[in-house]
Amino acid sequence: MSTRPGFPVSGEGPGPPDLAAGLPPPAERGATVIPDRVVARIAAQAARTAQARRAAIAPDRGKPAAPSASAAIRTGSVRLHLDMDLPYPTDIARVCERIQHDVAERVAQLTGLEVGEVTLTVRRLATAADPGRGRVQ
Repeated sequence: MSTRPGFPVSGEGPGPPDLAAGLPPPAERGATVIPDRVVARIAAQAARTAQARRAAIAPDRGKPAAPSASAAIRTGSVRLHLDMDLPYPTDIARVCERIQHDVAERVAQLTGLEVGEVTLTVRRLATAADPGRGRVQ
């Protein structure tokens, strides 16, 4: 005796039917494709978060431009390029390394892609003395 079709009463039969019955194995079903521009947007957001955490620019130095990113995906791996402003003075090499690490970790976590390379271009160094100096127009 069943209460609903396909679902036997407790103690009768093996339980609910296998929902994957008749489907090919997962490896043969296809792949999820994430476009480059989507990965780039994820990387840009991760760069904004990392910038705020690792290299926040003080309000007296002007408002930094939002970081931008590009991505190139090849066979399950992605190469990222970031452009951003940094405060000065700071240990630029160390800050860049930490931001690159943070972005690579976050992109890998959210996309499942292996991040092979993260390059970072510093657009400008924001100084307290002259917030607009060095800004690319």
